[in-house]
Parts: sequence; C-alpha cells; structure tokens
Amino acid sequence: MGEIPVTMWAIDPDGAGGPEILVPVRRPVPVPGRGQVLVRVAAAGVNRPDVAQRTGRYPPPPGAPSILGLEIAGEIVACGGDVMPELLGQEVCALVAGGGYAEYTVADASLCLAVPNTLSMVEAAAIPETLFTVWSNLFERAYAADGDTVLIHGGTSGIGTMAILLGRIFQLRTIVTAGSDDKCAAAVKLGASAAINYRTQDFVAEVARLTGGRGVDVVLDMVGGDYLPRNIDCLADDGRHVSIAILGGPKAEIPIWKIMQKRLTLTGSTLRPRDLAFKAGVADEIASVVWPHVEEGRLKPVIDTTFPLTSAADAHRRLEEDHVGKIVLTI
Repeated sequence: MGEIPVTMWAIDPDGAGGPEILVPVRRPVPVPGRGQVLVRVAAAGVNRPDVAQRTGRYPPPPGAPSILGLEIAGEIVACGGDVMPELLGQEVCALVAGGGYAEYTVADASLCLAVPNTLSMVEAAAIPETLFTVWSNLFERAYAADGDTVLIHGGTSGIGTMAILLGRIFQLRTIVTAGSDDKCAAAVKLGASAAINYRTQDFVAEVARLTGGRGVDVVLDMVGGDYLPRNIDCLADDGRHVSIAILGGPKAEIPIWKIMQKRLTLTGSTLRPRDLAFKAGVADEIASVVWPHVEEGRLKPVIDTTFPLTSAADAHRRLEEDHVGKIVLTI
C-alpha cells in the first residue's frame, strides 16, 4: 500500500466564490479516529451541495472537514480504533461529510461499501451521495413500493438518473421532468416511463394526461419554490411529497385544503447534517437490499464527465451546463 505521506493535495478554498477558487492546496493527511478508516482516494463525485458550499450557502456541519466532496471511492490504507484490520487494502466507496476532493480522506467504516468488480472506481465514486439520498427519501420517507407512479424533477441530474435506475429495478413507474428534448430522450432511454420538457410543456397537465387524471403516488422534488403547489396538483389521493432541495426558492404558498382533501403527506430532509447512526442505518439497508443489484451489474450510475482533481473548477462549471448523470473527479 506504500507509505502514507504527511501532507496531500486537496481542494479547500479559504472563502466563498466562483469555480476559479477551486485550486489544489497542501493540507495535512487526516488521521482516522475510532470507527473510521483512512482512504487513499481514487475518485470523488461532484454534487450540487459542493457548489452551495463553494458559494458560501451550505457550510460544513460541525466537525466536518472544510475540504469539499461528499462521496469517494478508493483503497483503505489505515484503520482507527474499533475497526477490523482485515479492511486494510479493501476497495470501497463511501459517503463522507466532507473531505472528498483530496488524495486522502477519512470515512466512517459503517458508511463504506465494498466496490465489486462490476464497477470502476469512477462509477463507484458516483454512487454514495445519490444512492443514500434517493433511497432514504424515495423509498424510506415516501415508502415508494412496487407499482407506484413517481414524479422526479431534474430527471437527468445525478439524483434523477439514480431515481430512474432504482425505479426500474424496484418496479416503479417514473415520470421525470427535464429541460430539453435531448435530456427527455436520455431519461427515457435510461428507463423512465415518460419525460416532460418543462420548458415547453406544462408538467401538471402532462402528469394528468399520463396518469389518466389520477395523479402520481410520490413526488421527489429538488426545485421547491412555486413548484410545490404545482406538485400538489400532480399528487393522487394519499400521495407523498418529499422535498430534498430548494433550487427554485425556499418559500411557497400552498393550498391547505387540497392537502386535506387528498390526504397528502408533505415531508423533506437533508442528508449531510444527519447523525452517523441514521446514515449507518441507511447504509445497512442499502447493503442488504440494493447492493446485490450493484454486485450483479444491474445498477450502474450514469457518468457524464470526469476531470482530474486539478481541474475541479472545470468540473463545477460542467455541473452548471447541460449534463446527464454524474461528474467525477479522478485523483
């Protein structure tokens, strides 16, 4: 495994700003604590919360590294207390609270998943953040089940593509929205039952048409703002609405009587600030229910582009452009 250096290259900007502030700097290699492992990072996923942190809108939770990056894949090169030494040398992907854009990072052993030979390290690094988010919100909070129809906004994002892929495996009918005809075609090719171009079509009317007026059982929404009352119009009786981001704004005016009339459930969550016990519980469920599909090659993330760590700025610029699937840094 080689000697572990004292310092490493990392993306750890001193302040907030545009993509240009994402330049490599030298930082100390972290030391794993109790229940943690040190991972030599091979690849790190790029996500919208990283952009929010870069611009000063999403500071790391207490105790988390200021280095960007919420998901990684690599080799375990050191173990902290209470971690089985047999993990040394194992290739894993992991959800981390920060620190992914670096040559080395610390991960909680309970949040690591073994990388099977069906995945490249780039593909493995593109999984944890989106899989933990979609699984905990679509399947746990919204309890989506076999036969349900779900509406996914941002259908070609990392979250959206993961939701489509999981929906295909777990027998959901997925209707997605996307911002171009090409993106809609890409979503359908991945397995979406239907895709709506929100720039040229009224998604409320289209959902009504596609469901014969019944509506959808679940909405997974990353837009917020004025989408919320429109999403309520899309929901069937006893429908569930889960908010996971507010790209369109943090406030909405909602018709309470429709919630009462349809017996709707409105909920939401953020993943990064949740405690280790919650995340470990999600990891256990993913390991038992979802990971066999990964090991058998039935679930692979959609990769849009890869960039070296030195080009993290370009990776963030790409995230703001038309892309389909995940953007990944290679280290």
